[in-house]
Amino acid sequence: MTRWAIVADLNRCVGCQTCTAACKHSNATAPGIQWRKVLDVEAGVYPNVRRAFVPVGCMHCEDPPCLDVCPSTATDKREDGIVTIDYDLCIGCAYCAVACPYQARSRNDQVSSAYGKKAMRHEVLREDPGRIGVAQKCTFCVERIDQGLANGMVPGIDAAATPACVGSCIADALHFGDVDDPTSNVSKLLDENRHFRMHEDLGTGPGFFYLWDKLRDDDKPIEEAAMITAPTGSDAVGPVHQKSWDWRAAANFILGGTGSGLFVAAGVGALAGVGISLPVLVALALVAFGLFFVWLEIGRPWRFINVYFHVRRSWMTREAIAALPLFGFGLAGVVSASMPLLFAGAICGLIFVYCQARILLAAKGIPAWRHPLIVPLMVITGLAEGLGLFAIFAVFADVERSVMQALALGLPALIGLRHLAWRTYRHDLGAQGAPTATFKALDNSWLKLSLWHQLLPAGLAVAGLAAGWMLPALLVIASLLVVASGWIFKYTLITKAAFNQGYAVKRMPARGAGSSARGVKPGWALS
Repeated sequence: MTRWAIVADLNRCVGCQTCTAACKHSNATAPGIQWRKVLDVEAGVYPNVRRAFVPVGCMHCEDPPCLDVCPSTATDKREDGIVTIDYDLCIGCAYCAVACPYQARSRNDQVSSAYGKKAMRHEVLREDPGRIGVAQKCTFCVERIDQGLANGMVPGIDAAATPACVGSCIADALHFGDVDDPTSNVSKLLDENRHFRMHEDLGTGPGFFYLWDKLRDDDKPIEEAAMITAPTGSDAVGPVHQKSWDWRAAANFILGGTGSGLFVAAGVGALAGVGISLPVLVALALVAFGLFFVWLEIGRPWRFINVYFHVRRSWMTREAIAALPLFGFGLAGVVSASMPLLFAGAICGLIFVYCQARILLAAKGIPAWRHPLIVPLMVITGLAEGLGLFAIFAVFADVERSVMQALALGLPALIGLRHLAWRTYRHDLGAQGAPTATFKALDNSWLKLSLWHQLLPAGLAVAGLAAGWMLPALLVIASLLVVASGWIFKYTLITKAAFNQGYAVKRMPARGAGSSARGVKPGWALS
């Protein structure tokens, strides 16, 4: 098999950005969008400061997270390892952008120019309308590779068949070739030099290798890169807040989770003889509005049907599919007053909120989302919000006191489960490490899921059991606090705590006659 890859020699790279310019010229990327860039990384304390220039871009991973999450199958991987995007299939949901741990994907929503409103002639001539509103990234200049192979050339050896960035490198720091061929130029370099791959611990299998020193007889395993909580001058290297999903994406998780939880609570409430037609309709409306906000956010909204194309892997596709029977069973159950249909809808509600949680888990590029405990936390949060909203409906419907008492007991139980899920998630996230800014965002919210914040609604619900005539009022207040705290948590998680992976250098290069040093992971901490 053939697997094309790039090998970057960190001892040679001088940070001239010629590869960046060559990439922009060859691919006509829009202003502000760079498929290839070079990072300036510093480590150490004066006077023992080390510096490295690190080329980055799409890593053309062996197991690309972007491929797994793409709901439209626009992202694909060729047999030679090159990861591609079909601009005609992409809906511009940017799910791949938040799933990529290398910040290699971007979306340009409008035609832009480098100097304001008036576009330069070459910008007008080379503008590709097919790349507006969709995901885009480095392609390894695949058209050059394919054309070169068709004409008997060897990529990585013949310039015409080699990616533009590699061919333009003035320091001979970039090399391209087939890593599956032991006789290739890149395989020989890897055999002769110590090397690493960025964020290799995430299991993506990057096709981008970094050389940092010659092989030695006393070689030892590379230690983990040192986390730097507050790096100086490393803003472009450390984690930054993702810009792909905003309040509209948060609204989908907020409304979808609450709506699903409300449907489930209504299904249980039906067993007690509570009228559930209105709660079910409100639940469906919440889910519908959440999906509508997602539709507003995607770059190519009229291609929304493509979201159903990738049921085999994408949890976004599965969420969209789960919504169909949810609405079908829900509406049919309300019209026919059929309990079996309503219970089937409640099961679909559980599946829907589970799919939402798995959407976050699959986003490997956001450390706060990809933690496995995010799944139970999001599911329990949605159920707690749904039960709280159902309790409000029950109070205003003037249900029997025994039903209110049951809700006043069930609500604190779910509050306790939600707090336990939050506490376990937060503890494990801190033990594994995450961007420092993520911890600040999660811990600085004015209404949290922590113990002291959740004692108030739980206490109000329990107090209502002993307060007699105040039970309805206390139950409503407790329910509103449960819903509000859940919504604030999810809004914070999606819009404020969603810092990406950033970049890390596992080992600083041995420049000239010097020696190598431990690498750095800027902007990360244990907490």
